[in-house]
Amino acid sequence: ICTRLIEEGKFYADGTPEAEMKEERFRGIESPYRSNSVEENMRLWHEMQQGSEEGLKFCIRAKIDMKATNKVLCDPVMYRCNLVPHERTGTRFKVYPVYDFCCPIVDSIEGVTHAMRTNEYSDRVPLYYWVLDTVGMRKPIVWEFSRLNFVRTVMSKRKLQQLVDNGAVEDWTDPRFPTIRGLLRRGLKMQALRDFVLVAQGASRNTNLMSWEKLWAFNKKYLDPIVPRHTAVDAVDKLCSPSMGLSSR
Repeated sequence: ICTRLIEEGKFYADGTPEAEMKEERFRGIESPYRSNSVEENMRLWHEMQQGSEEGLKFCIRAKIDMKATNKVLCDPVMYRCNLVPHERTGTRFKVYPVYDFCCPIVDSIEGVTHAMRTNEYSDRVPLYYWVLDTVGMRKPIVWEFSRLNFVRTVMSKRKLQQLVDNGAVEDWTDPRFPTIRGLLRRGLKMQALRDFVLVAQGASRNTNLMSWEKLWAFNKKYLDPIVPRHTAVDAVDKLCSPSMGLSSR
């Protein structure tokens, strides 16, 4: 796909340093590599595929619109070199597509009809459709909804990963974690979680801040009919009271 799009003039190889590229995209300044010939772009693309010293300095960018108000469309990077061995293919490939490029293609190939996305990625939806229009593939419908937030709870996977890496928690299934497995270990019923998502949160696009009490209220509805309940007295604080007509037993 990349070779075809380079030949069509829709992709180009760029060797601009990352920090400089970020500044140019923010200011809408075209890269000097943007005007390179197709032949030169193909040569650099092959260098990237070989993982050569020259190729490692380049990435592949989409030629969209450097003057776009949505900065996501300012010639985003589509392919990068990565020499880290892949767990399946090893070192066979030296360059890989970025998420923004491969995700819509995979969705289309696998028959996804509706791509569910939180609205924090709204700016990337135009790029999602640009990729599919450019490669000529079927376009799934992007359905946006608000991100789930809980009161006084860190939901960022990146920040939770730090706790796992530092050994502050057992793993991702730690019952103190706001993960599905963690909550299941804490006693949450899957039916309660499903009800909470469909009823309490729903597919609203409005920003929300949920309380844990609401989630556990849904859970209590499923636990009450099946959880045995017992009344007990602490042996240390027990108080014996004689009753008329009853034996000591």
